[in-house]
Amino acid sequence: MPSVEVCVLNSLAAGRRLAARLLVAQLGVAALAALAFLVQGRGAAVAAGIGALVVAVGNALLALRLFGSGGAGRALAGFLAGTLLKWAAILGGLYLVLVRWQLPPVPALAGLVLALAVNLMALRFKG
Repeated sequence: MPSVEVCVLNSLAAGRRLAARLLVAQLGVAALAALAFLVQGRGAAVAAGIGALVVAVGNALLALRLFGSGGAGRALAGFLAGTLLKWAAILGGLYLVLVRWQLPPVPALAGLVLALAVNLMALRFKG
């Protein structure tokens, strides 16, 4: 029986490393956003930090579902479940910040947009 060689373009380990780098970068952006909005007051700083932090939490949930145990058959189900968890965490976090805690909306949305921009940069520059 001849041996079969499987060629893959990307390994799960590379995906895990990218997810870890993305999480660290988003946590750094959350801290920087909070520091930047500190000039407007503590509430604005907290709103900006949490706005970016909810994106990091959402991406961590996505990565846990996507790169968890299981084979290729679970990859699509893990991706779909992880994406739903990600957006539920982001929307739930925004609800808490804007409605329940009544923090300033502009810093919260700025933190969210900055953290999502890190997503785009990380996926563009994988190196």
